[in-house]
Amino acid sequence: MPKIECNEKLFFEAIGKKYTYDVLEDLLPCAKAELDEKPDMSQSEDERVVKIELNDTNRPDLWSTNGVARQIKLHEGGKTVDYMKLMSNHGNNDYGERIVEVDPELKDVRPYMVAFMITGKAIDDPMLKDIIQTQEKLCWNFGRKRKTISMGVYRIDQIKFPVKYHAVDPDKTSFVPLQCEAPMTCRQILTDHPKGKDFGWILQDMKKFPLLSDAKDEVLSMAPIINSATLGAVQVGDKDLMVELTGDNIENLILSANIVACDFADQGYEIKPILVKHPYDTGLGKDIMVPYYFQPTTKTTLGAVNKLLGSDFDMPKVVDALTRMGNTVETNGEEITLSPAPYRNDFLHEVDIIEDVMIGCNVSAFEPRTPQDFTVGRLLPLTEFSRKAKTLMVGLGYQEMIFNYVGSKKDYVDNMLIDGSKVIEIANPMSENYQFIRPEILSSLCRAEAGSANAMYPHKIFEIGKVAYLKDDENTGTITRQHLGFLTAAANANFNTLASEVSSLVYFLDHEYTVVESDDPRFIPGRQAALMVNGKQAGVFGELHPQVLENWGITTPCVAGELDLEELI
Repeated sequence: MPKIECNEKLFFEAIGKKYTYDVLEDLLPCAKAELDEKPDMSQSEDERVVKIELNDTNRPDLWSTNGVARQIKLHEGGKTVDYMKLMSNHGNNDYGERIVEVDPELKDVRPYMVAFMITGKAIDDPMLKDIIQTQEKLCWNFGRKRKTISMGVYRIDQIKFPVKYHAVDPDKTSFVPLQCEAPMTCRQILTDHPKGKDFGWILQDMKKFPLLSDAKDEVLSMAPIINSATLGAVQVGDKDLMVELTGDNIENLILSANIVACDFADQGYEIKPILVKHPYDTGLGKDIMVPYYFQPTTKTTLGAVNKLLGSDFDMPKVVDALTRMGNTVETNGEEITLSPAPYRNDFLHEVDIIEDVMIGCNVSAFEPRTPQDFTVGRLLPLTEFSRKAKTLMVGLGYQEMIFNYVGSKKDYVDNMLIDGSKVIEIANPMSENYQFIRPEILSSLCRAEAGSANAMYPHKIFEIGKVAYLKDDENTGTITRQHLGFLTAAANANFNTLASEVSSLVYFLDHEYTVVESDDPRFIPGRQAALMVNGKQAGVFGELHPQVLENWGITTPCVAGELDLEELI
């Protein structure tokens, strides 16, 4: 989970009140956070650092000093800035001469950009450090290591508008990047600059790179890699700054811009919009000015709140709780309509409203209750059946494994030679390594085998666990099933030996079955079979395809199979 470091003085000034750390620990759950480490009290107040760990990832607005401070202040009944006055579509739309023009060639490179200006007072050292931290947390976690969101900050008094966000030839365009004194070509930056080595994978396959330049052709940055050493070097004491974000999802960019703008507004800065003119539609129009309010309303009822929480709250109590979480609430009889704050976009269902009611009322305020219904605990039939299958697999000489249910496209799709049309993708993953829900178990077994070359052969491993995939005729469009996957790696591993093991397994699971030819791309053609039970396919097994083995770096022949236990029960 994300962790942030807060300057103690800046943190408590943002809250508007100084708390003891025992009290602070009790308050942090309202921001889905906990105290990770208290500061070194031997240091001066200006130097002390409070370390806070966030327990959830659906509130990127809390990944900063001001974000956590804002939530605590609101929860304790304090007042904050009227953020709607910052929104360009609610009156704050005087951009003057501040215009950014986007090159049509960027549509297939890094298509979207948003920007705004902050002014009013000079940046001090704690605020500069917090800007850098917010930038890193948003772009690394929410922006998938800068792939979908990157952010740059510049001294606006040295920028000549209109600014150009344009595509350039990476081998013919050069500038002086941060931490350097000599010019480097855009291509050279990817291989020679430390930030290019870290993030160059985002652009390395592009024929043209995105560049941000002003009207004097002074380079601001090469998004999402590095700022220039001239206009992109922000220092303590700078007063007027331009903040820009680029990426491939306009709503995520605008949300990130709203978060950063609200953080600056909390510190007393004035927020001014910058007009970004796209030559193509972004989904929210071609001309974009941020901050911009785009979040839809979400509805629930008082009855739904009390039913899910087991409470008997009246409407004023619910409205007060939601207001303490920064929301705007309208009521009509029993119906509650919530408009989230501009820095939040995490309301997908009425349950999200009810969660905010719970947090706004303090989780600790709910009295524990003894269950009113007498029930007898027992194992589900599927669990009992799975345990029987597990015992049989151990008897066949297999060793049980346990794997994660979330992984990468490379693991679940590319390496397994499947088309991926049924694989569930997470909308805003923390990283590309945790982007997809596994649709089968064989890929997990292959990953384990790929790291087991030094162990004595044969290797016989299995797992019983959940898989999930897209299914149109389900209410949710997805389905979750209990599967058994198994793999043998040995010099003499072959289809016939595996077929005899499958026969023994299904026999002792009290099923009759037949096998038919299958054409699963994960297995060698002609050396695989589909297992049919009661006319339905309940599994597949065979010799793994050499390309699958090569993709995983496995050098020993492997046979494997996977059964749907819910089809067999």
